[in-house]
Amino acid sequence: MGRAEGAGRAEEPGTQRLEQAVRAAEQALIEFEIAVETFRVEVENFSRLHHQRLGPMYARLDDLEARIAEAVAARTGDPEDVRRAREARAMVQPLPGIEELFGGWLDSDGFSPEAVAMLTEKSVRPPERIRPSDEARRAYRELVRKAHPDLAPDEADRLRREEFIVRVNAAYADGDKALLLELAEEWAAGPVPEERLPSRAEELYARLEWLAQRKELLAQLAAELEGSAIGAMIKMAPDDPDRLLEEIAEGLAAQVAEREAHLATLVG
Repeated sequence: MGRAEGAGRAEEPGTQRLEQAVRAAEQALIEFEIAVETFRVEVENFSRLHHQRLGPMYARLDDLEARIAEAVAARTGDPEDVRRAREARAMVQPLPGIEELFGGWLDSDGFSPEAVAMLTEKSVRPPERIRPSDEARRAYRELVRKAHPDLAPDEADRLRREEFIVRVNAAYADGDKALLLELAEEWAAGPVPEERLPSRAEELYARLEWLAQRKELLAQLAAELEGSAIGAMIKMAPDDPDRLLEEIAEGLAAQVAEREAHLATLVG
């Protein structure tokens, strides 16, 4: 039986090259998936910080614009100014789910105590941040490279890997380095998958096609993340996104001060 199988493989000299191509494509796809997932977590975390830190300032600007428009309308009585004032005020009315959007900064009565404290430059509890450390990033990448479902030799092992990767992704999203290290030990103690034997040429072609489709989907996701407002902001300062938030906050604070001064001239 062994000789027959060996002879069969010898009759297909291109099979080995296909096997190498599949493995190279698998590794490339895993690295790409790691990069996309890492960026997705960065976008999610930065979005949370952006809403927590800057949401109240945007709301303050909207409120000032409404008050300025109302002051102008009160002075002129012009129907067009009245219409603009109503539209501006409608922009700052509480919306359903606003508490969730601004992470507790804004409630049904307006600014929360923490938002007021921030706008008046008083001490405020820093926003909760979840940013995986360098050690967590390294542990995550190493785990995904070892346990990725695409490396499974059979369906049973694929299911085991998929369940494990779900736990790995959750730990990474939480920035839990300790749990990632525990998962690394768990994986190291688990069953070692058998070495994959060369597949038939037809199966390898199908595998390459599936990998190409998967990469296309990931590329689409990556493009959507990079094209989003938050993704574009991260791309502007990939090494120091916190500083970018500071710069935006400084610009918004200047706008708030300018609009407050303008309002004072109208109602003073």
